[in-house]
Amino acid sequence: MKKSRQKERIGTVLSNKMAKTIVVRVESRTKHSKYGKVMRQRNKFKVHDEKGIAHPGDVVRIQETRPLSKDKYFRLVQIIKKAEVLDVKPEEIAALEGTK
Repeated sequence: MKKSRQKERIGTVLSNKMAKTIVVRVESRTKHSKYGKVMRQRNKFKVHDEKGIAHPGDVVRIQETRPLSKDKYFRLVQIIKKAEVLDVKPEEIAALEGTK
């Protein structure tokens, strides 16, 4: 298997409001160089989603690529886990709001 030089990251989709673009939040943990505390670092990346298949809440794998626009230099490789969507009918929502 050939090792790719492009960086791969795993993150959560925050938004898919743009055409062919999603916003993905990637979390990483690093140890503070002096104090040793494990710190959480978050980055948001704009990612190219050609088919528009990713939705908010999905866990995705993204890969570095050539610059596709001013801010977009990652592409969607795989959807690892789809977000759970609750099937709630409008009548059920109205019934819940009426009980308050």
